[in-house]
Amino acid sequence: MKTFKIFILLLLIPIFAFSKDILKGYVFDNQKQPLIGASVRWENAKAGVMTDERGYFEISGTPHKDHMLAISYVGFEDKVIHIHDFADTQNVVLEENAELGEVVVERTVPGTIKSRTSLLNTEKITTKELHRAACCNLSESFETNPSVDVSFSDAVTGAKQIQLLGLAGTYVQTLTENYPNFRGAASVYGLDYIPGPWMESIQISKGAASVKNGYESITGQMNVEYKKPNSADPLSLNLFSSDAGRYEGNADAAFILNDKLSTGVFLHYSNESASHDDNDDSFLDMPKKHQFNMMNRWNYMSGRYASQFGVRFLQDYRTSGQTMHTLNSASINTDPYEISVKTNRGEFYTKNSYIVDEERNGNIALIFTGSYHDQKSKYAADKYNVYENNLYASLMYETGFGKMHQLSAGLSMNWDKYNQSIYLTQPITNQPDEETVTGGYLQYTFNKDDKFIALAGLRTDYSTLHKKAFVTPRLHLKYMPVEWLNLRASAGKGYRTVFVMPEYSYFLASSRKIEIADNLQQESAWNYGTSISFHIPIRGEELTISGEWYRTDFDNQVVTDVDSDPHAVKFYNLSGKSYADSYQIEASYPLFKGFNILGAYRWTNAKTTYGDKLMKKPLISDYKALLTGSYETRLKKWVFDLTAQFNGGGRMPTPDVVNPLWKTTFDSFTILNAQITKNFRNWSIYVGAENITDFKQKNPIVSAENPFGDDFDATMVWGPTQGRKFYVGLRYAIGK
Repeated sequence: MKTFKIFILLLLIPIFAFSKDILKGYVFDNQKQPLIGASVRWENAKAGVMTDERGYFEISGTPHKDHMLAISYVGFEDKVIHIHDFADTQNVVLEENAELGEVVVERTVPGTIKSRTSLLNTEKITTKELHRAACCNLSESFETNPSVDVSFSDAVTGAKQIQLLGLAGTYVQTLTENYPNFRGAASVYGLDYIPGPWMESIQISKGAASVKNGYESITGQMNVEYKKPNSADPLSLNLFSSDAGRYEGNADAAFILNDKLSTGVFLHYSNESASHDDNDDSFLDMPKKHQFNMMNRWNYMSGRYASQFGVRFLQDYRTSGQTMHTLNSASINTDPYEISVKTNRGEFYTKNSYIVDEERNGNIALIFTGSYHDQKSKYAADKYNVYENNLYASLMYETGFGKMHQLSAGLSMNWDKYNQSIYLTQPITNQPDEETVTGGYLQYTFNKDDKFIALAGLRTDYSTLHKKAFVTPRLHLKYMPVEWLNLRASAGKGYRTVFVMPEYSYFLASSRKIEIADNLQQESAWNYGTSISFHIPIRGEELTISGEWYRTDFDNQVVTDVDSDPHAVKFYNLSGKSYADSYQIEASYPLFKGFNILGAYRWTNAKTTYGDKLMKKPLISDYKALLTGSYETRLKKWVFDLTAQFNGGGRMPTPDVVNPLWKTTFDSFTILNAQITKNFRNWSIYVGAENITDFKQKNPIVSAENPFGDDFDATMVWGPTQGRKFYVGLRYAIGK
């Protein structure tokens, strides 16, 4: 019997010794951009694998036998690394070859990646694309993007909002690290709260999104990924200065403490203290701002278990309006109309996952986040303070059933609580200030050889505020009959609860009376969309042409009405139709080595019923055309970027019939930006100019000469309020 056991053991030894396992990893260049199509193989092996559009690879191997991995890419030095543990995700950085001989093929990796394999119509804005402009924060990250517009909510506070598919950013679900963030009061200035140098990438998906992250996505999702401690450079610095008096410094450091634990520290400071009143209307053209921002994040990985957790603190102070410096001698005895917004914000998050079934890739994950937002604002004699608390939790499970089937299920909870102190000259009615939404979802994915993919999701939630359950169905289809053609279609529903004062406090920068109807209902809308993309090989390069159409159709909407009364803004439930159609075509191609060009055109038709009349939404351009060009010299030593935005005209809110103080429409306008970057081994310097044509909206503040009168309004903004701006910046990084 003993001899038999020894015999069996001897038979099993080679099985265990040479059992196959999967090694995963990423391949980047020294700018942290993914290398697409890099060759990854075991040393002395003839065959290997290629990296995808993320630079990602998976290669099978035998632990304790295969331990030397060879990576190569045209134009870069080959690299061989030793593999200690197959459980570790590899992050390989290749150095450019400065002594190349004859080069057969050299392809420039685009800054914005549109995945062919992704089911959703998604584009990923990488660090390379962010470096094409000043990109001091999230609001300035879309200057070269044809899909997303960023505009000022008013002409005094600096509040910004994005627009996607012809509708305001409140209908875009904003995520950071794939959990909902910057809700309610934080949405007003939230685009300024994420420093550009902190970001690893931005993913934008249009139309109905996955039900995993909730029910709030109506026109799409925007997810921001921060730099990861286990793959980021040990130290990165960014300094920025502009002739408008803006100074900014950013620093982030990554520490790998051991093979399981790593941490990252992020710091940001910015200051704008200059007083500008170029149009002599006595109001500052831009607010004076001071921001301090810090974050600490941790990553832990051990075997099947992975965890991330972090904390963040933000302090953002801004003042605007009139000062004694901007008041002219004729009004020196008038009290200044001063505006101040002081914000303190704290966040925490934890994300945990555990692989319960490696064979089926079955895993369970738990996300738990929280935030506290303290915002005190003053508009002359009016004061509005809001203290917002948010807690979010999500429990998810995913598993596969063969190669073609995948199932996801989960439960979630979201709690919003607002404490408000409102001291206005024109009091408003009390509004709801708390909501808890609990729910669950089920999602099924069918994948036939990546040629045809279908995703169907359904979730059910219950709102304590509206005292009702609601159902969110979503469907996505993708068909790729040949490698150069992709067809996508989607349909789904989304919901949103509106808290008027926290989300629309910028209307206090006017003398408009705020009228809020009782019993505002939950917003709900259907979104439908189709897209087609062609990838045509021409002269060794690829011409990409895409077209898309999306329609958002509201069942109910909380209408923001500035048309019925030029001296009031009214919020009430929709009675009639409200919809938005968005059509976009886009083409990109590298005309010659190192030079990439992109052209796009988008037409928008957004209409809402105001009172009993269906009208175009005001302050939205009818169309936008974008033309961008980027040229990189050999080895990327010099980079030249030029972007032209052609914005169409649109409708203004209805002016007073007796005393019209603005026109009924606004004209088209063009914005031109340029930047030159000089790259060295570990650092780079960049100089640029924004709004080169110096176009500015004339008199963006209505009745600025009498801010305490009935006609004062700083929310009639449709174009740039600031003129030409020059800037210079420095980036420095210690590579891994």
